[in-house]
Amino acid sequence: MIPERLQALRAEMAKRGIDIYVVPTADFHESEYVGEYFKARAFMTGFTGSAGTAVITQTEAGLWTDGRYFVQAERQLAGSGVTLFRMAEEGVPTIDEYLEEKLPEGGCLGFDGRVVNSTWGKKLLGIAEKKNGRLYVDEDLVDIIWTNRPELPKTSPFILEEKYAGKSTAAKLADVREKMREAGADTHILTCLYDIAWLLNVRAHDIKCVPVILSYLVMNETDCIWFLQEEVLDDTLKVYLKENQITTRPYQDIYEYVKTIPATAKVLMNESGVNYRIRNSLANGIEVIDQANPTELMRAIKNPVEVDNTRAAHVKDGVAFTKFMYWLKTNIGKIPMTEISASDYLEERRKEQEGFIEISFNTISAYGANAAMMHYSATPESNAKLKPEGFLLVDSGGHYYEGTTDITRTMALGPITDEMRLHFTTVCRSNLNLANAKFLYGCCGLNLDILSRGPLWDMNIDYKCGTGHGVGYILNVHEGPNGFRWRIVPERKDSGTLEEGMITTDEPGVYLEGKYGIRTENELVCHKGEKNEYGQFMYFENITYAPIDLDAIDPDEMTGREKKMLNEYHAMVYRVLSPYMTEEENEWLKHYTRAI
Repeated sequence: MIPERLQALRAEMAKRGIDIYVVPTADFHESEYVGEYFKARAFMTGFTGSAGTAVITQTEAGLWTDGRYFVQAERQLAGSGVTLFRMAEEGVPTIDEYLEEKLPEGGCLGFDGRVVNSTWGKKLLGIAEKKNGRLYVDEDLVDIIWTNRPELPKTSPFILEEKYAGKSTAAKLADVREKMREAGADTHILTCLYDIAWLLNVRAHDIKCVPVILSYLVMNETDCIWFLQEEVLDDTLKVYLKENQITTRPYQDIYEYVKTIPATAKVLMNESGVNYRIRNSLANGIEVIDQANPTELMRAIKNPVEVDNTRAAHVKDGVAFTKFMYWLKTNIGKIPMTEISASDYLEERRKEQEGFIEISFNTISAYGANAAMMHYSATPESNAKLKPEGFLLVDSGGHYYEGTTDITRTMALGPITDEMRLHFTTVCRSNLNLANAKFLYGCCGLNLDILSRGPLWDMNIDYKCGTGHGVGYILNVHEGPNGFRWRIVPERKDSGTLEEGMITTDEPGVYLEGKYGIRTENELVCHKGEKNEYGQFMYFENITYAPIDLDAIDPDEMTGREKKMLNEYHAMVYRVLSPYMTEEENEWLKHYTRAI
């Protein structure tokens, strides 16, 4: 199937004189996760991970993806004719290096200009010009051969009331206009779906597990124009938009509209997020102020209402997850269980919680060796039966009206080896060390990552991903500019200063291919601590409430301080959750949060 699709695409490339065609994992907005309509890379290669880029020549096809997906990609690409390029591995060329090597003199490099951002598009133009070649960007060739392509998503939006958002749309628009003035801009083009949803206090379901609506927004000092599929608006939304002086236009009209922006305009936009076609549609002479959208930092720094709400969401989520963990631990080996049935049981517990909207990403329920794939997704073909032995790793979360959650627990279903126990305990230590950090204001995740990664590095072990990511507020579960990472990865955009109100995950792990995977993940809110002659100190509040499986802990591998941190965490978990549990569940919870 994949070889036939590659052959069909190459035929379309040949008709247009295209030597190389690039198919990224992207929609028109540079979203991390995309709807079914936009899964062109998966269609062309068979690789279904959330991150990756396909490059097709007339004789070769390659797929670039990161360390989270190496195992999965190798399996899914087998026999497809697509070669896996392991990003950031020694000796592996970057996509740009590969393109520069393979593009012939005078050649043509093609891509859909709507799914490549302006920053990368300029680099690709530079590669083509270096070879005295050209770009072909005004046509989506995959669309031509994808005969049963899904429709563009079109779901009903809803207003996020101020009691949840903590700030009105009018106030947010005023804040953005102030930032525009500070930047010297008179016009702002906003294409990031998370930013638009946050700014307008509107959510929808156009991307599975990401409550956003496909749209663009252009604003100046007096006007705010929202480009969307207008037929989804009901009377309530129309009144709300009129009250906030927001006008609407059809979704696709953005490309013609930006051509009408005067050549004297000063346009604020993030070129690494705005697609190449929009940027190229601007009139010559327009001054582009290329910087992060003001809304990015605004939505990353949760206001007090959002922080309080998110804490409440985590209580609900902790109740759901802990009831699941109780069920799992007390029934394993007694009733049939699989990865999928366990995941389904957990989702049902979340659905019981008031204010639940949907899960915040596809649950990772991975047993045994499957958990060595960081972003494994159980399918009917891979669905492993759970046995009363080894580890089950469950990474899951939910969107509630009060906020978004993301939690991972690895649970011993029965006997485990000494190696597994050592690795589990070390991951727990890593998680606790970071969660209990105190640091001076001005630090970013780069400064603190060693606290988590250090215990594993002491064992010559590492994990091929960041230690943590920012979490959106009923938006994408991953957001910048905050994160924990040992080195700067420019495309991740998560090396920003840690600010009060930011929420970041803490999720170290061990992944041994063919054996098992371990991850322990909590969410941390950044707060201001003491301020003295040395500066402003900061600390984290742990807002994830669920036991860390003491059945897999070796207390002898922990320092006195680490045992104290774990005991204090578990005491908090019991205090927060026990009012919501049954008598039997509480007896179990008391045992699994006992002091060691």
